[in-house]
Amino acid sequence: MLMVGAGVARCGVVPVVCVRRNLDSIFLLGQFSIHLGLKEPVFHVVGSLFIFFRRQTDRDAFMEKTILALIKERGPLTGAEIRAEISGDHLALWQACLQCPDLIVRTVGTQYLRLDRRLPGFARLSPSIWRSFLTYSIIGLRERPDPLAEKADQILDHIEAISRSKLDVAFQTVSGLAADLDGMEEEACFIIAGDIVYNMSHDVPRPERSTGKPVNGSDMDMVVVVSDRCSKSSMRRLDEAIYREKFRLLLNPYSREELDYVVKPFSRVKTQIRCDSFRHILACKILHEGTFMFGNARLFQKIKTLLKESGVIKKMQEMEHLAKIGRIKAEALLMKVTPDEITDEILNLFYPSDESEEFE
Repeated sequence: MLMVGAGVARCGVVPVVCVRRNLDSIFLLGQFSIHLGLKEPVFHVVGSLFIFFRRQTDRDAFMEKTILALIKERGPLTGAEIRAEISGDHLALWQACLQCPDLIVRTVGTQYLRLDRRLPGFARLSPSIWRSFLTYSIIGLRERPDPLAEKADQILDHIEAISRSKLDVAFQTVSGLAADLDGMEEEACFIIAGDIVYNMSHDVPRPERSTGKPVNGSDMDMVVVVSDRCSKSSMRRLDEAIYREKFRLLLNPYSREELDYVVKPFSRVKTQIRCDSFRHILACKILHEGTFMFGNARLFQKIKTLLKESGVIKKMQEMEHLAKIGRIKAEALLMKVTPDEITDEILNLFYPSDESEEFE
């Protein structure tokens, strides 16, 4: 990280750019200012810089050495495995792994569009930088790339297996429901979305939002669109049936899966494609990424055609492009930020956001 010796120029010395690890340059700058006859202002600035850089460098060097020792002992590790062994600031841990010249960080899987109300333009990539580091990144020695590649393949196989398992649970749930609800298989299409469709589901335990009950990682995002000829009473029965299954999956100690869903008529989809609010854009995003799981395939195709003809798909592609640019900028900023510079806005770039609003 580069820092400018602010405050030096006003004392008659050209501002000097100091590399964090180059303590000698800071010390020489202090000696040089004394030879020039410049007294306390410059000396105090240089002295403060020396103390700051020494503390920063000592901290960073110690963390890097600790990470290197751990990986040399145990082989390549995920970010979560390293965090379990090394306490400290999350951002500093991420920085140390990416900046250490003796380490390689390899990330597996896919990055995809996610919307965040807190960001200009709403677009960012998922997984978040921190989630990507914890779950989908493997850190190994640069001099030993083969074990790193082997571990990466294992992690990728694992998340793909989890995605298949969750998709199977979702399919078995909705197909069983349709058998108990006369005619709903022809009146509704069941669309699966979220981590599952990208083969990016994880099984990291977390609390479910409404109850606090522990669940097994990624939720199962499902949108059920029913034809406009379907009666309100039939929609209500379907909604109630899915709701019962949602809590059965949540409370069953052998599953502990979270099913997030919405049931809505096709007419609401036609309203949402206007994208005239954040919530409507979110709803369109999940319809865009969603894949057909069960029910009326013709209705599903009708939805996809509507999204294309209304310009929603093009809009989502543009937002994903902005999200990719935003990720590059965010990582560049986070790589050089120091603890005293961290703000809530910066942390929002690092940690995941809640996208539950999209179920409408």
